[in-house]
Amino acid sequence: MADERLIRGIGRWDLTAIAVNTVIGTGIFLLPAKVMGLIGSFSLLAFVACALIVGLIVVCFAEVSSRFEATGGMYLYAREAFGPAVGFEAGWLYWVVRVTTFATNCNALLIYLGFFFPNAGEGVWRYLVVGLTVLGITLVNLLGVRESTLVTNVFTAGKLVPLFAFALVGVFFIDPANFSFAEVPTAGKFSEAVLILIYAFVGFEAAVIPAGETKDPQKAVPFALLAALALVAVLFIVIQFVSIGTLPGLAESKTPLADAAGNFMGRYGAAFIVVGALVSVLGNLNGGYLASSRIPFAMAEQRQLPALFAKTHPRFRTPVYSIVATSAAIFVFTIQTSFVSALTIATITRLLVYAATCAALPVFRRRTDAPPARFHAPFGVVAAVLSLVLIVWLLTQVDYRKEGLVMLVMAAVGLIIYGANRFWTGEKSA
Repeated sequence: MADERLIRGIGRWDLTAIAVNTVIGTGIFLLPAKVMGLIGSFSLLAFVACALIVGLIVVCFAEVSSRFEATGGMYLYAREAFGPAVGFEAGWLYWVVRVTTFATNCNALLIYLGFFFPNAGEGVWRYLVVGLTVLGITLVNLLGVRESTLVTNVFTAGKLVPLFAFALVGVFFIDPANFSFAEVPTAGKFSEAVLILIYAFVGFEAAVIPAGETKDPQKAVPFALLAALALVAVLFIVIQFVSIGTLPGLAESKTPLADAAGNFMGRYGAAFIVVGALVSVLGNLNGGYLASSRIPFAMAEQRQLPALFAKTHPRFRTPVYSIVATSAAIFVFTIQTSFVSALTIATITRLLVYAATCAALPVFRRRTDAPPARFHAPFGVVAAVLSLVLIVWLLTQVDYRKEGLVMLVMAAVGLIIYGANRFWTGEKSA
C-alpha cells in the first residue's frame, strides 16, 4: 500500500483539533452580521437549524469513515460505494472545495488585517500577503505531518481563547432591547440565511482525509467528528447571542465580533478579537491545506491521476508534488476571487460531496463485502435520507446563473479529466 510511505503521526485529539480548526475559520467572525442583515434576531434559529442539518451529515460521516483506514475520505467512500467515475468526481470536487475554501478564508484574512493595515487587501500588498501565506503553509506541510499537526494544535488553542473570552464576558453586557422577533422572515430569506451560514459549520470533513496518517483511524475519526461538532455548535450559538445583544448595528458591521467586543471590552478588546480572527484563519488554512493536498495523492494511488502525485519526499515522507500543485491552484484562485463569491462556490460544491458520503451509508449497510463499521450510527439510514433531502433543499436555493454555474463547469472539467486519464492509462484505471 502507498499509505505505508506515510507516517501515522496523528492522534485522536490531534484529529479533533484538525476538525475544530477547519470548522472555526472565518465564518463565525464575519457571518453573524450577514445573517443578521437577512433575518434579524431569527438568525439564532438559523444557527440552530444549521447545527441540526450538519449534525445529521456528521453522523453519516462518522459511520462511513469508521469502515476505512486509508487516505482519501469522501473520494475513497464514493469510489468504494459507487465506482471509479463517481469516486473521481467526488475527489475532484472536494479538491475544488478545499481550494475555494482556502481562497475564501485568505480573502477574509485580508479583511481582518485591514483593522491594523488598511491597505492590506489592495494592490501589491494583496499579492504579497496572499503569496507569503500560501508559501508559509506550503513549507510547513512539506516538512511533515507531525509538524503540520503541531502547528494546527497551536492555532486551535490560539483561536479558542479569544472566542471563549468573547462569549463568557459578553453575556454580562447583553441588552435585551437589541432582540426583536416581531417581523417573521420569509421562507426564502430564512433558506438563504441557512445556506450562507452552513459555511460556518462545515470543514469537519477535513479530518477524514488523512486517515492513512492517523493512529487507529476507524475509532479516532468518528470521535473527532462528533466531539468537534458538539463544541462548535454550542460556541457558535452563544457567540451569535452575544453579538446581537451587544452590537445594535450588527447587520452593518464588516468585522462584527471585533465591533461587538469593542463595545464591551474597549479598543484593546476589539484588537484582541482581531488577533484571534487572524490566528483562526491561519489555523484553518493550515488544517484545510493538509486535507486538500492529500486528495490528489489518494487519487493518484488509484491511478486516476498521474503517478507523480503519489510520490512522497524521501526524507519528509510527504506528497511533495501534490502539495506543490495544490499551492499553485490556491494562489491563483485566491487572487481571482472575493470572500463572498468563493464562499458560495465552496458551500454548494461541498454539499454535493457530502451527498455522496451520506448516500454511501445505506449502500455499505446492504453490502456483505463492505468493510465492517467500527461506529454504528443510531438511525443511520434515517439520518442519511434526511441529510440528502436537506442537501437537495439547500441546493435549490442556489442561483445557478452565478456561482452555481462555476460549480457545474468544474464538475464538467472533472469528467473530462477522468475520461482523458482513463483513455491514457487504459481500462485498468477504471
